[in-house]
Amino acid sequence: MAENIIEQQAAGAVAAKQESDGMTLSGLFGIMRKHIITIIVTFAVVLGAAIGLTMMSPVKYSTTSQLFATYSDSSDGAANSSEQNSGSSYIMSQIKSYPALTTTQSVLQPAIEDLKLPMSVGQLKGEISVTNPTNTAFVNITVTDGDPARAADIANAVAKSLSSVVENTLYASGSRSSVKLSIVQPATAPSAPSSPKWKLNILIGIVGGLILGVFAALLKDVLSKRVQDDDEVGEYLDAPIIGRIPEEELLKGTKPAVVSEPGSPVAEDFRRVRTNLTFMAPVDGTNCRLIVVTSTGASEGKTTMSVNVAAALAENGAKVLLIDADLRHPSVAKKLDLDGSAGLTHVLSGQASVKDVVQRYWKPNLHVMPAGPKPPNASTLLNSPIMEELLNNAMEQYDYVLIDTAPMVVANDAVIFVRRGGSLIMVCRRDQTLKRDLRDISEELTTLDLSTTGVIFNCARDSKKSLEHTNYYYYYSSRSTDHRKKRRFSLK
Repeated sequence: MAENIIEQQAAGAVAAKQESDGMTLSGLFGIMRKHIITIIVTFAVVLGAAIGLTMMSPVKYSTTSQLFATYSDSSDGAANSSEQNSGSSYIMSQIKSYPALTTTQSVLQPAIEDLKLPMSVGQLKGEISVTNPTNTAFVNITVTDGDPARAADIANAVAKSLSSVVENTLYASGSRSSVKLSIVQPATAPSAPSSPKWKLNILIGIVGGLILGVFAALLKDVLSKRVQDDDEVGEYLDAPIIGRIPEEELLKGTKPAVVSEPGSPVAEDFRRVRTNLTFMAPVDGTNCRLIVVTSTGASEGKTTMSVNVAAALAENGAKVLLIDADLRHPSVAKKLDLDGSAGLTHVLSGQASVKDVVQRYWKPNLHVMPAGPKPPNASTLLNSPIMEELLNNAMEQYDYVLIDTAPMVVANDAVIFVRRGGSLIMVCRRDQTLKRDLRDISEELTTLDLSTTGVIFNCARDSKKSLEHTNYYYYYSSRSTDHRKKRRFSLK
């Protein structure tokens, strides 16, 4: 029984992998949505090129002169059926060579002299197209020229010259040809140009632009080395998205969004993250949630996320301690405009106590422990018993302990705190996080039997911009609206 269950689970895993490996319709639309700008630009370029080439193409007129071949017996009297059959076979065998004959100098030169055309035989040949419809005795001479009247004159002159050559000069001297070519449909001057074909060319530009646009989007998605959408994160990390933070000028300041702009949309985004964090389990034996914030690489916004999430948690009344454990590149103190000369490094090295370095920020229930100066042995300090004791004491006093750690590609310091019961929050930034790094980190966490609890996607495309044009604008403060207007004005 157990073996059957295992086999079913394995089969399900294989099926799930096969399904995830294939391209689904929803996946295709997702790629198109991510690269909609690429599709629009490609479509516009292709359609513009089609229109431009059509506009630059010279206007041409086409007309056709049609000839019919008959058999003429030189003997007197009515021809019998045998001779008629023989003549019909002879015509069908000869007429196949007439399209090639029409473009020779023997046929074209007389037409040039007759019309006094300012062109050579080679130039005239380029304007002529001759066909013999299958299993017929017709010869169609089509001429394409910039002048409709001249096109008709050339077609009729070439037809007349071909008829004369076939009947009089094609065979041995003194004998007439048994084949007679008669002009049954003379060419007339066309009233509308045959090229350029505007409707056809524009249709080709539209269809070609859409096809090339989608192809360019797929190619860009395949060749892209950086994450462009939060859906791509799920391809590497088996963790939910607990927050999507848009790119916002407000986040570049030295105050968290809930402090400087509590009514702004981005402040609401961090409150959403706060709500999602409340559903995470506290550390065993405590009522404290240990939140470990990291990222794959540098400049992905993990510190910005840490300070804003900490402020959002404190705003709700929770007792919060934010620890800057990125001893290799401390940035929390700078981000909050605090004194970072003393911090975690001094505590772990025995040079100071916790109460000497912890600073209160904004509210009485929000405490911050800067990193202090960079130590030469960051990994040793973070793995020390003092660090473990510090965490144990902190989890007894606070509701939330947030730890800002080094990026995973730099060091796996985050693993130290996750093993002690922490929830790993990975910060990924659009157009910054490398897919290769995400894959490597996911494999490393799997090897260590650890998992990512949640993902905060930074610089996400702001879907709330549509709210500015709806009746929902009053949910946000007028100050926030003015800020966004100023930002749009400054970008123009």
